[in-house]
Formats: sequence, structure tokens, C-alpha cells
Amino acid sequence: MSEYDYEALGLVAGLEIHQQLDTATKLFCACPTERREPEESSRTFSRYLHPTKSELGELDEAAVEESRVDREFEYLAFDTTCLVEEDDEPPHRIDDEALDVALQIAALLDMTAVDQAHVMRKIVVDGSNTSGFQRTALVGQDGEIETSEGPVGVEDLLLEEESAGRVEETAAGVRFSLDRLGIPLVEIGTKPDISSPAQAREAAERIGMLLRSTGSVKRGLGTIRQDVNVSIADGARVEIKGVQALDEIEEIVRLEVGRQVELLDIADELRRRDASVGDTQDVSAVFEDTDSGVIRGALNSGGHVTAVPLYGFDGLVGREIQPDRRLGTECSDHAKRHGAGGIFHTDELPAYGVTEDEVAALRDAVGAGPDDAVAIVADDPETAELAIEAVAERAETAIEGVPEETRDATPEGTTRYLRPLPGAARMYPETDVPPVELDPTDVDLPELLTEKVERYQGDYDLDAGLAEQVAYGRRMPLFESVVEAGVDATFAAGVLEGTLTELRRDDVPVERLTDDHLREVLLLVEDGDLAKEGVEQVLSTLAENPDLSADEAVEEAGLAGVSEAEVREAVSEVVERNAEQVESEGMGAFSALMGECMGALRGKADGEIVSDVLREEIGKRT
Repeated sequence: MSEYDYEALGLVAGLEIHQQLDTATKLFCACPTERREPEESSRTFSRYLHPTKSELGELDEAAVEESRVDREFEYLAFDTTCLVEEDDEPPHRIDDEALDVALQIAALLDMTAVDQAHVMRKIVVDGSNTSGFQRTALVGQDGEIETSEGPVGVEDLLLEEESAGRVEETAAGVRFSLDRLGIPLVEIGTKPDISSPAQAREAAERIGMLLRSTGSVKRGLGTIRQDVNVSIADGARVEIKGVQALDEIEEIVRLEVGRQVELLDIADELRRRDASVGDTQDVSAVFEDTDSGVIRGALNSGGHVTAVPLYGFDGLVGREIQPDRRLGTECSDHAKRHGAGGIFHTDELPAYGVTEDEVAALRDAVGAGPDDAVAIVADDPETAELAIEAVAERAETAIEGVPEETRDATPEGTTRYLRPLPGAARMYPETDVPPVELDPTDVDLPELLTEKVERYQGDYDLDAGLAEQVAYGRRMPLFESVVEAGVDATFAAGVLEGTLTELRRDDVPVERLTDDHLREVLLLVEDGDLAKEGVEQVLSTLAENPDLSADEAVEEAGLAGVSEAEVREAVSEVVERNAEQVESEGMGAFSALMGECMGALRGKADGEIVSDVLREEIGKRT
């Protein structure tokens, strides 16, 4: 798809950024916020969830659709989770540390804090909350950030509990893990002030920088998620969920604009053709002797083949609207939401074992002509009926244009249908948690990461690239603490951002190295108990044996420090062995002998000391 004139199309976009906070305990209980592996769970239990009416007396459309598929939700509990996560104990008071961090973030976003934080229940019945709702509280409003394309308003800041982690699909439904449920999370929603894909990315990067500047947010995959709301003038608002990486946002917005442009063009053509959607019907008889494995498998299991005629749709169901995604893919997504494996349609048939004769018989069975298309679903009777009705509804909306909906981001930058947009009928007060008075006057603003980069360049003489790596890196607090303890800043930065990266590329399990490991090793160098040249080997030893101390790893690696006398003895032996070369080349032999000396000392001595002694020994013989 080519680049569009976004101003002419009337692109309007906004962001919802969800960031986990790195607090000691969860939002409504005293459980730690550490993540666990599923196999570490101590027990499991199951629930079924159903939608309830909000305080407006209405059912949320998205919750109703979720409940149409009857699923059992299984939950993994741990020795680090409690009855609050299981919805078997009322929530405790809202966590003070999480509130403090949320207020700090609100101040960084130039927001006005509310006088009182009132906890609300937001209906969620996809299994990610054991209670069937998520607890959330408004903390701040009416902020603003700057971008190169102009300011972007920040509408609201919410403090809420993270959902349970999805582990896997099961035969009966979905398995979730309770270790993530209840971790404090801030949700930041911008106003629809974004007018280009590039500005969407820049705004997300700015907010991400402000969040990390607090030093109180979790880092790593899954700890921050971006949702993007996108619409164009004649299209509709679409919420795209689950964008994991900032660098994906620009492409996702661009491709969503393209999708809406294509859908509008398809709608114009369908209306020009006076297109319509016919009645769904059972066409199993057409495929009694089929060679299609999918269809035959469904029929042999007592299933049905259901069909819907799409009058005037010929050639348009197979039209591409995003890379490798077509209008037929959109219809298939709706069928899958109701349990079907997907659909076949006549724009792609004959294929998949369906013959040309079967296509002709299918058209005759539903009264479809050459300008029409037909979509079919093969599955158990109930699923086939629900799925084909969903396909028919999606085809109806194709005639109207772009449907409002929530979509899921794919790794390719495209999106797929997830559920209808949630409405206002999903919130009601949480009566178990009292309101909290907020006092934003006590908030201390942190140094921004952009300011740290400038300070590292000025105070520590780091080059711009390394300064940015350190400031934005996960080890930034460690860097600052060891530099304060006397470790050379350039050396510390090189180890944390260079040596660790090199070891990771060599398949050393550096993820096992804790900040304490790294601090101890850097301080050993600073105290003269470990040569810089031995750091890589000691870190490798610690990564393989994380229960060792740094001192023990030095011993294990055979890198216990040597005295200056031992250095002089080793260097003298090298010079003596190469006396002829020294006599003929003088200091020209230095480089070759330096490598031999370091090899003889095996990283036990600092290179600068070895260099000084070698120059002295060569000087004696020339």
C-alpha cells in the first residue's frame, strides 16, 4: 500500500498506553508483583463467567459477544498469590506506593489530579479477571505532551489492576496464571489529536520516556502495551489492541488507514451493484461426496455445511484490504470468534478439495448468479449456524462501510477482528474499596531520561550513543549506583551495555546475572582485585553458576589477582624469550609482545600495568 495524504483523508488517532508499575506489592493485596512460571503453580481452580448489567441497567455489547462462546476458565494459583486474586476475599485498600507513582506520572504529563480516587468495576468476561471485572480508578485528567507535529492532549490517567496472564488454550476453554493479576497498572489515554502515523509513534515514545524516567515501571516484554484508536473521515473508530513495541505503531496506523480506504471503496462498489445479503441455509447435501478433507471431516462427525449468498459480492470477497488479508479474511475472523475454524468462499473456489461442479451446485442451491459470491462454514451444527450468521452480519456491514470494532494487532503489522467496541454500559462502583484523598503537592519530579543523556555526556564524558544506551537501558539505576561508589563511568557503561550484549550473542545466559552480581564484579575491578581483562570471564562464570559470589567466581575462573612482582616476572620471561626480536625492533616489538604477556597472565593483571612494565623491560634491552 502506498503512503496516503493523511490530512485529506481526515486521519484522527489516539493512544491508550498500559504500563505495569514496579511496586513491591499488588494493587489490592500484599502479594508480591513477581512473575512465576506456570509449572511452579501450587493448585488450580476453574470458573465460568457471564455478563451482568452496569449501573445504567444495560449489557455491554462486547461482554455479550464474549459470553456467546461457552468456555471454562482455569486459573493457576501460586504460593505468591492469595484469595484476593481468586475473588474469594474482598480487595484491600488501594496500594499507597502505586498511588504515589501514578501521581508522579500525572505530574510528568502535566495533568490535573482528581481530588478523590474512586475505584470502579469495569466488566470483563474474557476470563482474564476471576471476578468478571477489572478494578480501575481515575487519577488525573487534561494533560499534554509535545511532539514535532504539535501538542497531543492527554485525556486521562487511570490506575488499575493488571489482568491474569494467558497461558494457553485448553480443550474446554482457556488457562490463565494469577501471578500477573493485580499488578498495578497505569492506563494513559491521549486525546484524538494525532494526525499521522509518525506522530503516533513519536507520542508513544515521548510517553514511554516519561514513564521510564520515574524508575518505578517494570521493563521487558509484556510490561507495556499500546492500544491505538484510528479513524478516517468517512471510516469509523477502530481500537487496535496489544501493540507490544513502539516501532510497530507507525506501520499499524498506516496499514489501518489503508484497510479503511479499501473497505470504503468496496462499500461504494457494493452499493453501485445494489448488493445484498441473503438468508443462511444448510447446504450439506451439496457436499455429500466431497473430496475436501475439511468438509468431509465435519460431515462425518455429524456436522453441517451452512452457507450465505452474498448478492453482488463476486470478486470483492477476495479483494485484499491489508497485506495477505482480504474481505473474506474479515468474515472468517467473525466465524472464528464463534468457534469455527474459518470459512470458504467462491472467490477462492474451486480449491481445498472443493470441485468446480460443487461450486456450481452450491451457487444453484442458494440462488447465486455469476455476479454473486457464496460463503460456507463446515462444523458441528450449532457452531456452523452461529458462525455463518456472524459472516452474514459482517457482510451486511461491508455494504455500509467500515464497522466500529476492537481489533487485535498481528506480528506483521496488520490487524484482525477481536470484538465490538466496548460501550458505556460496563462500569459500576466498587463498594469494597473506599475512596482515597489525593495530594499531588508531595510529588517529586524525577530527572527525565533525556536530561540524563545530557548529564552523562557532560559529567562522565560518554559519547552520545553510549549515554543514551545507558540512560534508556534497564541497568541505569545500577550504573548510577556504581559510578557513585567510584567505578569509572566509561568502564561501567561499557560493561553494562557492551560486554553483556557480546556475552548474550555468545549464548551466555546473562539473564541469570543480577544487579548484585554485576555490582560486585565492577567493585572488584575498582578495588584492584580483578583486572578489567578478566571481567568477561568472571561474568560468564557467574551466569553459568549464579549461586556463586563474585569473589568465588574469580577463584573458579582462575583469575585471582597477581602482584606487581609476579607481573614483572611474567613480562621478563616473555621479553627474554623474544630477546632477538627486541634487540632488532626495539619498541616496535611492543604490540606483539603485549599480546603474549596478556596471554601468559590470562587476564589476571590489568592491561595498563602490564603495558608499563613491558615498556620498561624493553627499554632496558635497547
